[in-house]
Amino acid sequence: MTAGCAANRAVDRVFASVALVDPRGWILMQERDEHPEIDPEKWGLPGGHVEPGEEPLAAAYRELLEETGLTPDGPLEEIGVALVQHRPGRLDAVHLYAGATAATDADVVCGEGRQMVFVAGEAVLALDLTLGAAALLPGFVGSASHSALAGHPHG
Repeated sequence: MTAGCAANRAVDRVFASVALVDPRGWILMQERDEHPEIDPEKWGLPGGHVEPGEEPLAAAYRELLEETGLTPDGPLEEIGVALVQHRPGRLDAVHLYAGATAATDADVVCGEGRQMVFVAGEAVLALDLTLGAAALLPGFVGSASHSALAGHPHG
């Protein structure tokens, strides 16, 4: 998150990410490799840039499909937005959406990063997280939304 007057200025870039939750309550996480400009070698969620003229929700669905080959079993739910400084002087908005899936690790096509795997909710918070994930996941893991998605009829 940001502090002080940074929150009063316009954002430089907008990102959309997805917490895809399986029936166990585990969340699909991406281990990023050394190549990304933002948060290399960290664990994050599938997602990416919102294109000009694109709504963050549409970007969330697009990025999830591009990066994992998956679509959620139902609609994505908006969880929140965090303002993060990926670089000094640059303020970015990261939108978090969440959805249910019956997919397993074997169903995931890793389109980006080292790997994409489902991780137990409580274990997610112990990972070396991207700035956006670190700002948004603590409020989601163990929440009513998280629990409801885990208990959602999948498939």
